[in-house]
Amino acid sequence: MYNPVADGAHAGSTSRAAAQWCHLAFENPTSIERFSGFADVYNAHRPRPPEVLSDILRELASVPRPRLVVDLGSGTGLSTRIWVGKADRIIGIEPNPDMRRQAETATDSTNITYAAGVSHHTGLHDAAADIVTASQALHWMEPESTFDEVERILRPGGVFAAYDCDWPPTMGWEIELAYRTMKQRAAALQHRHALTSTASRWAKEKHLSRMRASGCFRFTKEITVHSMEMGNAQRLVGLARSYGGVMILLRHGFTEEQVGLKDLAEAAERLLGPTPRPWYYAYRVRLGVK
Repeated sequence: MYNPVADGAHAGSTSRAAAQWCHLAFENPTSIERFSGFADVYNAHRPRPPEVLSDILRELASVPRPRLVVDLGSGTGLSTRIWVGKADRIIGIEPNPDMRRQAETATDSTNITYAAGVSHHTGLHDAAADIVTASQALHWMEPESTFDEVERILRPGGVFAAYDCDWPPTMGWEIELAYRTMKQRAAALQHRHALTSTASRWAKEKHLSRMRASGCFRFTKEITVHSMEMGNAQRLVGLARSYGGVMILLRHGFTEEQVGLKDLAEAAERLLGPTPRPWYYAYRVRLGVK
């Protein structure tokens, strides 16, 4: 098990770092356990962040090869592995043990390490990182304490990037409508059976304004980047199964027919079929420079 204190971390360097333990209550156990049992599905079907993002962040941080990149809420490592060959060290911080195990299984690189931790208590040394990222994860993180921790572990001039992709990818209006119908059906089923998640969640559209209000960054802005991946009917159903609301229902014993996955699969076979075709993802990236 990785020990951040033994590997360049700072066990109690500042009062702020020591105080982070007092904020552990911000990490809602419901959000941590949300993807337990589905890590393999998540890793197999979720998109990989666009490679250009690492180029942009290195340029903004004025460092061709970062000494350390920290990926908060690293999940199964999809967002961590884009840094292979581009940084000296990469650390994924992930509180869910199931996701970490999947990340370790899927990663074949000696300069990537996954550590148990949360966004507001990484255990890393002050000013240790050139770049800190949060992929599809900031909305699960308590903003104030997270931004304080990001500011602490970033070196001066370092860059924080929180990014999310629009959902689902652009692949054709008919199949996108079928996917939207499935999500609405799943949400209604959750509500009807009082299974709506109790996990704290912060609106993505306010990420940038909260970053600005935090006072932790001297420069902030939002950009968009795009990527293309290939997908077919099977991948779309897998993508749907990786959706948190669907996972909750399946975990509680509802069938794929009840959730709407069967109808989606039939529509996907008719509209997409088995041959992979282009899917277009749009990513919204909120940037902060320390």
